[in-house]
Amino acid sequence: MNEYSKYEKMRDAGASPKEVYLAAKADKFKYAELIKLLRRVFDLSLVQAKEITVVSEGWADSLEKYQERFIPTLETSLDMLSIELELKKLNIRNILVVELADIGDLIVSTPALAALREARPDAHITLLTTSHSAPVIAGTNLVDEIITFDKKQFNGSRAFFQPANLRRVFELRKGHYDAVVFFHHFTLKLGTLKFALIALASGAKQRIGIDNGNGWFLNHRLPDGGFGAKHQAQYWLDLVSLLGASSEPHQAVVATQTFSGLPELSNQYPALSTIVIHPGSGGYSLARRWDAAKFATLADTLHQKYNAQIILVGGENDEGDAVKAAMKTAPVDLMGKTTLAELAGIIQAADLYIGADSGIMHLAASVGTAMVAIFGPSNADAWSPWTPTSKSIVVRSAPECSPCSYVGHSIGLREGCPARTCMRMVTVDHVLAAVEQILTHDFTGTRQFIPKLTAQSNAYLEQQNKRWANTIRILGLPVDAITYPQWLDLIGEWIATNQIHHVCTINPEFIMIARKDINFHNILSRADLCVPDGVGLLWAARHLGKLLPERVTGSDGVPKIAERAAQNGWKLYFLGAAPGVADQAANVLCQQHPSLQIVGIYSGSPAPEEEDSIVEKVNASGADILFVAYGAPEQDKWIARNLPRLQVKMAMGVGGAFDFIAGVIPRAPLWMRRYGIEWLYRLYLQPWRIRRMLRLPRFVLVVLLKGKHG
Repeated sequence: MNEYSKYEKMRDAGASPKEVYLAAKADKFKYAELIKLLRRVFDLSLVQAKEITVVSEGWADSLEKYQERFIPTLETSLDMLSIELELKKLNIRNILVVELADIGDLIVSTPALAALREARPDAHITLLTTSHSAPVIAGTNLVDEIITFDKKQFNGSRAFFQPANLRRVFELRKGHYDAVVFFHHFTLKLGTLKFALIALASGAKQRIGIDNGNGWFLNHRLPDGGFGAKHQAQYWLDLVSLLGASSEPHQAVVATQTFSGLPELSNQYPALSTIVIHPGSGGYSLARRWDAAKFATLADTLHQKYNAQIILVGGENDEGDAVKAAMKTAPVDLMGKTTLAELAGIIQAADLYIGADSGIMHLAASVGTAMVAIFGPSNADAWSPWTPTSKSIVVRSAPECSPCSYVGHSIGLREGCPARTCMRMVTVDHVLAAVEQILTHDFTGTRQFIPKLTAQSNAYLEQQNKRWANTIRILGLPVDAITYPQWLDLIGEWIATNQIHHVCTINPEFIMIARKDINFHNILSRADLCVPDGVGLLWAARHLGKLLPERVTGSDGVPKIAERAAQNGWKLYFLGAAPGVADQAANVLCQQHPSLQIVGIYSGSPAPEEEDSIVEKVNASGADILFVAYGAPEQDKWIARNLPRLQVKMAMGVGGAFDFIAGVIPRAPLWMRRYGIEWLYRLYLQPWRIRRMLRLPRFVLVVLLKGKHG
């Protein structure tokens, strides 16, 4: 009797591959085992076996959808199998793994190191990492040797190429490595050159990594889908599978040590007697930190509700002193008093860990303690706690601009934005709700908890990424092929269904700004609707063989929306522009449409310190539609970061529309607008715009050079 006898009997009795698949799945077979079973029992190819899984799971209801959605994945699987078979023929016994990053990065790579060690117990595995990260895995037996580089000396790409450092790098050749494996995305070109030099210096004939187009020095590669396409841990697991290791999720592994200085703790609430709180975010980015006063309130509440002992951990720059000073109860203060291994042991013995995105968060995830992690600018799809055998919940407010750090193939905003709204919108009650889920819900793995800040935000979260049916892309950004009547009808649907939406009036200038401003690029990519406000977009669409039915501008759109609003009873709010301009524009529109309801007018500014009070004013007005005139890109950034807490149904940046309506700046003659040269009239009125206008010929040039590949 072999392990497949049961399923061979099912086959012989007439069971279909789908029936066998579902039976084996019910018997707790893992995905890779199911593929192997189908191939063995029914003599199928890898592609055929995977097709059975797709059909059996109901992931595609037609062959066309299956091919569209899964053939690229199958091609990648076949490539992986081909590389694995090729590498299997080689006598690879000496492997260099490169992970030159921070503590959290190294911890997230340990599942792959564990899988590699499991698959190749006789291989000599050397890890090249940073000196401050190396203690995390000291004594774990994941690797046979650790070579460290000092981060301060090697972190800067230029510093790396100093003669003394280069001599150190070329000493790697003494290791006689058969293969070098890079646990890195090659995002920055100069940084990529650094890794290429390491590959050369190692002397390894097999150079393995993920490739986003910059990995020219690799000879075995997997496609890099970008940050967040899969978890970082899964990227490296998939990568070591080329060397015969399992790509199934493994638990992270770190060094742990008992801390002798821990006082005797209470145990009056068995399920939650000790809670470790880390208020810092590591040295990489302060943008990931949650407010110290909120941490203090949270700690006091948890102590009061569960009689739990609070343990504060972290370094001297992690704001632990501020948390401790603001608390009403006395925590156990271990800040700066432990090694990494001792800290891992303390967290392992605790019942719950709470903190923001940091290396310590990944340390906590590795020891299997239940945890709540607070995310803001960080990409949770890439960096959430890796907890395949334990519980974790990521709490995030999820504004449209989040994540802004490490998205796609860009590092993005390392320091977030000055407003830090994404972190400020997470409240103590939200984190307490996540703690309650940890205590009462039975699950394994990582969940995301996105609080419902308003009734509209609930709908917003449900409809995120649902775009207008007819969208084209110009230089990588969405432009929606929509007409004014279609847009007005769509607004009516949004208001009727109580859903909030962000509309951007995209034009060539927006696109050129977004090519240098990654935050603005992300916002335009994620907005619900990008109407084509610019004749240059109509030209670009024709050049690309696409069709945009008409130019749909914010300047003309505001009066048209006001007219429909007067007919249907929609309420408008005017925000921004110079003092008095919005009032004047409102008077003009109300004279044209006496039944129009403009329920609020406020100039304000997009400054972070004003946005809380402005949001309160807008929400208190009961407005359905919010027009924001702060100029691009600030107006759309303001909308994006406040979208989850706004109670309107549509928010749109309108630039100079109020100035036109108020008559402060005259519109170009109708014939100029029809011929698409309104920009020339504005340049005549405002010569200072010449620098902005220079973006237009640059836009044309980029479209001509890059076309569909922009």
